[in-house]
Parts: sequence; C-alpha cells; structure tokens
Amino acid sequence: MHKAIGVRLTAPLLATALGSAALLLAPVNAAAAAQAAPTAAAAVPGMAAAPYEYLGWGSPQKPTDVMKATGVKWFTLAFILSDGGCNPKWDGSRPLAGGSDEAAIKSIRAAGGDVMVSVGGWSGNKLGEKCSSASALAGAYQKVIDAYGLKALDVDIENTEFSNATVRQRVVDALKIVKTKNPGIVTYITMGTTPTGPDATGKDLIKRGAAAGLANDGWVVMPFDFGGHSGTMGQATVSALDGLKAAVKSAYGYSDDAAFRHIGVSSMNGKTDEAGETVTTADFRTILAYAKQHHLARFAFWSVNRDRACGSGADADACSGIAQSPYEFTKIVVQYQG
Repeated sequence: MHKAIGVRLTAPLLATALGSAALLLAPVNAAAAAQAAPTAAAAVPGMAAAPYEYLGWGSPQKPTDVMKATGVKWFTLAFILSDGGCNPKWDGSRPLAGGSDEAAIKSIRAAGGDVMVSVGGWSGNKLGEKCSSASALAGAYQKVIDAYGLKALDVDIENTEFSNATVRQRVVDALKIVKTKNPGIVTYITMGTTPTGPDATGKDLIKRGAAAGLANDGWVVMPFDFGGHSGTMGQATVSALDGLKAAVKSAYGYSDDAAFRHIGVSSMNGKTDEAGETVTTADFRTILAYAKQHHLARFAFWSVNRDRACGSGADADACSGIAQSPYEFTKIVVQYQG
C-alpha cells in the first residue's frame, strides 16, 4: 500500500502461479477460526483508525504534534525489516531499543496514544523470506512485540514476500503462533488489490489463513496503484472492499456481518505513484461512510508524512501532491472508531 513513491510501492499486482499445493487448501479449520476470532480491534478505542507514519524518511512530523492537531490516538509505525538475517530492525538497520523509534513510541504513549508496528512493505529485506521457518519468523515478530509491549501487529506483505507461496504459508503459520503466545493481540495482514478485490495471490493467502485456522482480525487491502479503474477512487475502493469481503466470507465461512468486521482498508492520500490516479478527501469520506456502515476492522492510510500540501522542492514521500490544509486526510480517518 504503501507505496511510498520510490520506497514503498504497491506496484501492479504480481501474477503468481499458485501451484498444486494451493489446490489442496480448504477452510478445514475455518469454523474454529471464525469462532476464535475476536472483534478485538473495536475493543480498543482508536485502534481501528491508525494511519501510517514512516519515521525513517519523508520529513516525518512529530507524532505528538499530529495528535494535538487531529485528535488521532493511534499510529501504525513502519517498517520493520530483516537486518540481513532473521532479526528485526527498523528499516533493517535501526535497533528496536534505545533509538529514535523507541523514543517516538514513548512520546506517543505519554500523550495518551499508542502504536501498532508494521512489518514488511515493498522495499528491503523481508523477515518472511529471511527467516527459514514459521517458528523462527514468529520469534522475530515476538521480539518486536516484546520490545514495545504491543497490542497489535501489522504484516504488510508485498513484492517478493507476497508472490512466494512458501513465504505466504510461513507468514500465516507464524501469525498463528503469535496469536497463541499473545492472547488478545490484534493482527492485520495488509496486501495489494485490484479494483474488484484481491487477485489470485491475495485470495490464496486468505485461503491459507482459513485452512490454518488463523483467527486474523483484519484482512486489509491497499486500494490504489490499480493500473486502471473506473469511477472515482472512492468507488473503486468500495468495489475492492466488496470483493475482499466476499473472499474472506468464502474462505472462513463467516456471515456477511462477521466478514465485514474482519476486513479493512489502507488507502493512499492525494496523488499515488500512478499517473492520473488521485485519492481525494471526498474519496476518503466515501471510504469512511462504508467503514462505518459495515464496521470494518481498520481504516488506515499511507501516510501521515504525506498529509500536507507540497512546498517548493518537496518530494512525494513528504506531501500529497494536491491542494490541502495540513492533516485533512487524518482528520477524516480519525472519525472512524470501528
């Protein structure tokens, strides 16, 4: 989703051969997962509306300044990557403890807010690929959870991590371990989408989650960088979410209401990396109305860094590319409470 221009790209979705193993997947544990899956995201005020902020680039604003200006309480901080092995670091290089990232988290909490951490993104070395087993990957996730006492974890699965069936299965199995070891933790899996919902790879990922009995709190799509769509970006987002709901309902055997409560959206504000594709505040209001109507698990966007107009020489990682007042998009998202 997070296609930060040049850094985090939800590029045209990768076509992937599913392989014969996918044909064997069935939601054998879907009923158990459906029963076990709590609507925990709605239980923590503000968690459902946690926009992304990337503290490593894009002239990040002080999170506490954003909180004062908008009333937002939660942030999704990105990204945790591999340091070259099965060990988590911010951007693959900054330590979990003792640095600017931990200081930012402490400042957010001191101001009455909280954070979830996002693992993955488009660029860099992915833990899902560098960790050789589900248990090792779960151990890497656990280091992040323990470092900050997290209540929620986002796995933003993109690029080569998304396109590899073995890695998709490893991520699912690792998150199931995390769920077992951390009762009540909220997990999101975030991925790209087409205007009509997840592509074959995304549907395979959801089916693998159901087959494993993963009680994932939110299957989240990034509805932009479509490579072509009809109507407004708000309408295309609604169409993508309808397709996501259908895929999750089918895989898990949920009711319509339960399926909606286990999906989410992470949009991109302003101009995306695709020429002619712009997400407006009107589009965000369309998404907000849909989220409220169906009680989605999550309404986030990429990113707080970009939630301002561009000044002279500003790059697209640090501004929206459209005329706007500061934090217009965040102020819409914060209205969503689950």
